[in-house]
Amino acid sequence: MHRISKLACLAIAFSGTAFAETKVDSTPALIDVPTYKNSDQPMPRFAVDASWPTLPETWLLGQTSGLSVDKYDHIWILQRPNSLGGLDKGLVADPPTAVCCEPAPHIIRFKPDGTVDKAWGGPSHAPDIDGVNQWPVNVHGLYVDSKDSVWIAGNGKDDHVVLNFTFDGEFLNAIGKRGDTRGNMDTSTLGNPSDIYHDPMHDEVVISDGYINARLASFATDNRQATHILGAYGNQPTGPVREGDFDQSQAAQPQQQGVDVENPLFGNIVHCVNQASDGLIYVCDRRNNRVQIFKRGVDGEIAFAENLVVRGETGGLGTATDVAFSPDEKYLYVADMMNGRVWIYLRDSLTLLGSFGRNGRYPGQFTWLHSVDTDSHGNIYTTEVNTGRRVQKFSFLGVY
Repeated sequence: MHRISKLACLAIAFSGTAFAETKVDSTPALIDVPTYKNSDQPMPRFAVDASWPTLPETWLLGQTSGLSVDKYDHIWILQRPNSLGGLDKGLVADPPTAVCCEPAPHIIRFKPDGTVDKAWGGPSHAPDIDGVNQWPVNVHGLYVDSKDSVWIAGNGKDDHVVLNFTFDGEFLNAIGKRGDTRGNMDTSTLGNPSDIYHDPMHDEVVISDGYINARLASFATDNRQATHILGAYGNQPTGPVREGDFDQSQAAQPQQQGVDVENPLFGNIVHCVNQASDGLIYVCDRRNNRVQIFKRGVDGEIAFAENLVVRGETGGLGTATDVAFSPDEKYLYVADMMNGRVWIYLRDSLTLLGSFGRNGRYPGQFTWLHSVDTDSHGNIYTTEVNTGRRVQKFSFLGVY
């Protein structure tokens, strides 16, 4: 059997390439997921597809921190090969210590049927600036834009950068750079950015800059300078930045100011950003258990619109980690890390209809639920970090 060796830092494009896979029945293995209703109104329903995706038989995913569905309904994930331990990687030990496994590449694009279409990633894809390679130590957010380019962020030591690539992993440009951060009001640097959205109408990259800094920042793509810098409620982000480097152990530690769903400042993990077609921008203030909603005006200005509390009594990891929309944007989906659920809202009124999922490790359950996105058919995809380390597909069953 042909062995695929040390792929974590290699660019690979799959176009009819044969590689070893475990043969399984192609019929989707749909399993009901725990569903909870909070309203008498009908709500979208889903079943987890336990047969999705299909990886080469030697590949192993690490913490899967990024997720995006492109306009062709291909599903992209961003994962952390460096989160795997030595016993996970016996195939690539020297000498090999096991018949499996090896780290999958950082970035994988799946076809809708769950087979691998493209895979690449690692320092060889990023430039060196002042002798420092710009590939993040710990990759975090992923966004695939309408112009067929890929954006990633990082939240590890010195990872103050957002990188932009072609579909095949060719470097295009960057916002910020590794090792350079200057606080919430700086217009050219970042502080451990968590997530990205590219606004094609205004040609701006909107970033939740939220593991060292605590702000929403929008950058012009031509000169990569900040055009908008906002804190909670649209105020200036006057709160403190994180002292020192972020590490994952801090994710579960209480923030100094406690949980406050009405906090005038963002908490210490501003975790996601997404924008709907009507110009509403959704920002996850994870440690304050809320989504702050902003409105993009016709003049391009960004102003605060509404505060959505997501299980405000929750402690620990916090709740709001990511948001996504149904294809018609009628429904808003909010991923909740601590409670292990995807909450379902009517987007116009923010009426909570219900949720699905629970904490756990079986299909349809979540361990450190991190990201959520949808395809054009209404199917939902999720990813998990820490020891979750996977991507799941939830097939849309209808609204009832």
